[in-house]
Amino acid sequence: MRCIFDIENKRLGKEQLVAKTLDSKFWNNAVEAKKTQGELKLIETDINKIKAINDTFYEVTVLLELLETENDAALVKELNDKINVLKGLVEREEFNLLFTGKYVRNNAIVTVHSGAGGTEACDWAEMLLRMYLMWAGKKGFKATVTEISPGDGAGIKSATIEVLGDYAYGWFHPEKGVHRLVRISPFDANKRRHTSFASVEIIPEIEEEDTEIEIKDDDLKIDTYRASGAGGQHVNKTESAIRITHIPTNTIVACQVDRSQGKNRAMAMRILKSKLQVLYEEQKREEMVVIAGEKKAVSFGSQIRSYVFAPYKMIKDTRTGYEVGDVDKVMDGGLDQFVIEYLKTQAEKKAGNNDAKI
Repeated sequence: MRCIFDIENKRLGKEQLVAKTLDSKFWNNAVEAKKTQGELKLIETDINKIKAINDTFYEVTVLLELLETENDAALVKELNDKINVLKGLVEREEFNLLFTGKYVRNNAIVTVHSGAGGTEACDWAEMLLRMYLMWAGKKGFKATVTEISPGDGAGIKSATIEVLGDYAYGWFHPEKGVHRLVRISPFDANKRRHTSFASVEIIPEIEEEDTEIEIKDDDLKIDTYRASGAGGQHVNKTESAIRITHIPTNTIVACQVDRSQGKNRAMAMRILKSKLQVLYEEQKREEMVVIAGEKKAVSFGSQIRSYVFAPYKMIKDTRTGYEVGDVDKVMDGGLDQFVIEYLKTQAEKKAGNNDAKI
C-alpha cells in the first residue's frame, strides 16, 4: 500500500539523490543527471506537501490543548479554520492516489481537432480550446498554445497546447476522446439545431532520458512556414513556424509559438519524441494483448461526453453517467468533477478486477 505521509522515507530518498548530484562525475552523463534532478524536484515537492500537513496537524493539537484550559470563542473559530485547512490538504493528497500510471506527474500536450461539419465543427473546437485554457489556469498550470490552424470561416481546425505543472497529464488525460455538441447554430439563418464533433488528443510530455525512441535525420521532413493568427508582425511575416513529419509513422507536429525558428524546432522535436514514445508503448501493449489472446476493445473515436445547449442544457459524460446542468460553468473551465468521477470509476473497476482474481 502506498503511504503518502511517510516523510522519513522521502527525506532518505532526497539525501540519496542529493548525494548523487554532489558526485564529481555527476555531469558526465547529462541525460542521467537531468533525470536525477527531475526526481529530486518531485520528491522535494512531496516533502513540502507532507510538511504542510504535519505542521497544520501540530497547530490543531496545540489549539486543542489550549481549549482544555480556555473556553475562548476566538480559539474555537481558529481551530475550526485549521481543521478545514488540514482536511483540504489531506483530501488533496488522498485524491492524488487516484492518479495511476507511469507519466501522471508529467506535463501534458493537448491537441484539439475539429470533426466533420465545416464551420460548426471548427467553432466547437475553438470553444473546447478556450475551455481547456481556462481550466489549466484555474488549476495553476501554465498553458501555452504552441500551434493553431484557423478554420476557413470561423473557429479552428486544430490547436495544440503545452500544459506545464505537477500532475498536468494526470488531470488532462481523461479528456482524451470525441466531444459532441448539440446547439442552435449561430451560423444557421433558420436557427436550426446542429450536432458538431471535435476530438481531443492528450499525451504526456516525456523527457528525453525516458524515451526509448531514436529518431534518424533521414526519417524527418521539416517544413517552415509563416505563423497564422495573432502573434505580431514579426511572427506573421517571417517563416519562423516549424512543421516536422516523421515519415515512417506519418506523425506530424508543428510549433509556431516563438519568434525563433530554432526554439520552435526544439519544441516541435520534444513533442514529436513524446508522441513517438506513446505510439511505441501502445504498440507494445497491443502485442501483449495478442499474445494473451484477449480481444481488444474498439475505442478510437468513441464519444466520451455530450454537451447539449438546446432544447435543454446538460453536459453528460457517457463513461460515468455524471451530468450537470450548468453548462456555462463547465465551458468556463469547471471540469474538475468530470475528471474526478472518471478517475473514481476507473479505480473501482480496477479494484473489482483485483477482487475477481482473488
